[in-house]
Amino acid sequence: MKILVCISHVPDTTSKINFINGDTEFDNNGVQYVINPNDEFGLTRAIWFQEQQGATVTVVNIGGADTEPTLRKALAIGANDAIRVNATPTDGFYVAKQLAEVVKNGNYDLVICGKESLDYNGGMVPGMLAGLLNYNFVNSCIDIKVEGNTAKVTREIDGGKETVSSSLPLVIGGQKGLVEEKDLRIPNMRGIMTARTKPLTNLEPVAADVTTKAVKFEKPAPKSAVKLISADNLDELINLLHNEAKVI
Repeated sequence: MKILVCISHVPDTTSKINFINGDTEFDNNGVQYVINPNDEFGLTRAIWFQEQQGATVTVVNIGGADTEPTLRKALAIGANDAIRVNATPTDGFYVAKQLAEVVKNGNYDLVICGKESLDYNGGMVPGMLAGLLNYNFVNSCIDIKVEGNTAKVTREIDGGKETVSSSLPLVIGGQKGLVEEKDLRIPNMRGIMTARTKPLTNLEPVAADVTTKAVKFEKPAPKSAVKLISADNLDELINLLHNEAKVI
């Protein structure tokens, strides 16, 4: 089985986020980048298929040369090889078009995406990719098993879980739960050294329309000061919750 894991290069959740040029661009200064958490769950599951069922695992990213350390980390975790499409991930449709070309050329059986990236939370790419390829698609996946040419996938739905069966090839949008957090892999020294010798192929992008663009970014409003109300003053507490916080 050939597996392609789509990797997004996103800011670490502990990074301080700022914008420049009139809040129209993200400020990269001082920001550490990591593998998108949803993608990391998918990568770990792919490595399980590699170890248990002999699958080959390729990771792919759409981005500039600055994303290569993230791909090398994925190789250190256990991926067999990596592909970088040398393009700026402008919008979801553009990214899906680039990924679709990689899938077509690689003839992959299973494509694992994160259901959304940590930075933009668009949640568009997995479904668009499946549509462009005419592959089966299951989103919000929290478990997947493959027997021969058939995958059994469990996904989250409102109020519960649903298990479906699908033939390969298949695109899934994975999330937390696809593996347990305790099972996420931390690259060891041997993995880091081996990653340096694994193939990392750079490809030029295919022509594709850019259908959306970011106009302006805005941070959430800062939290207001905390108001402490005496435990004996229930009337004032109710008044503030009703008239100021408007939660009752």
